[in-house]
Amino acid sequence: MKTIQGPAIFLAQYMADEPPFDRLETAAAWAAGLGFRGLQIPTWDARAFDLDQAAESRDWCEDFRGRLAEHGLVPTELSTHLQGQLVAVHPAYDLLFDGFAPEAVRGNPAARTEWAVDQVRKSLRASRNLGLQASVTFSGALLWPYFYPWPQRPAGLVEEGFAELARRWKPLLDEAEECGVDLCFEIHPGEDLHDGATWERFLDAVGGHPRASILYDPSHFVLQALDYLQFLDLYHERIKMFHVKDAEFRPDGRVGAYGGYLSWGERAGRFRSLGDGQIDFKAIFTRLARYDFPGWAVLEWECAYKDSQVGAAEGARFIQEHIIQVAERSFDDFAASGVDRETNRRVLGLD
Repeated sequence: MKTIQGPAIFLAQYMADEPPFDRLETAAAWAAGLGFRGLQIPTWDARAFDLDQAAESRDWCEDFRGRLAEHGLVPTELSTHLQGQLVAVHPAYDLLFDGFAPEAVRGNPAARTEWAVDQVRKSLRASRNLGLQASVTFSGALLWPYFYPWPQRPAGLVEEGFAELARRWKPLLDEAEECGVDLCFEIHPGEDLHDGATWERFLDAVGGHPRASILYDPSHFVLQALDYLQFLDLYHERIKMFHVKDAEFRPDGRVGAYGGYLSWGERAGRFRSLGDGQIDFKAIFTRLARYDFPGWAVLEWECAYKDSQVGAAEGARFIQEHIIQVAERSFDDFAASGVDRETNRRVLGLD
């Protein structure tokens, strides 16, 4: 068994124009001061990362690692959540998602998709240059407006949607293979990959590609009333990244899983800071240890109530307390009677 690495923190929700989050160095010092050992990097945020430089220059990447090492930190993974979202966008969401792209390609879905694909390619090359094993993204969505089957979906609509999604992602998965990096899709509502069934459809559509992997975030499964522990049992071989994020689902006679168009604080399902929700993290960390999870435990802060800096401070301690330092020997080794084939056969009554 392997001991999970951590704690780490995803910087996406923290980078801002105010200190200490306006510069990588000061944000790193802040994170290290709370006890974090790694940073997951949002590649779209120039305050944290220069994706173009990282994709082209190993020297730049070595310098980047050195800047983090001064604070006792390492980069854990690169994120292209916003860019990956734009690899596949249904026209209903064009205006809303245009804000994720640079101004030069807004209003031009074809150019926006081309830009997004290039961004994901660069992140894979940058991951290779940084010596990272995995990168995280969103799948995007062509079918999300039709997730509820009313009106009745036309025959073949879902199959064609996943076939097109695979056509867009297969070349990027091939690039991931060339770079030696696992491309992890965060299974997430709003994406065509939002549960186990949709993941299986996609994996089949890309021919079981060896680099197609999963970022596991149990909070998204709580909000869907999905068994987040069995998900680990089913898909652990493909899970290469882990967001540690809490959630609660408290439906009543007025609001359920669909949320009634309410704000996050009023919905039945909402994200919470670590320890404030309903997720059984002791069981999750135990299963990840059992399945030799190879990656990092990364805090992603998203809470409708608690301050982000309080959530970070509490989260660093929470993760550290839940990481299982795996045993190097069995607890009952003191009673071992030795290994001897002849004796074993006698015990079984075979001689």
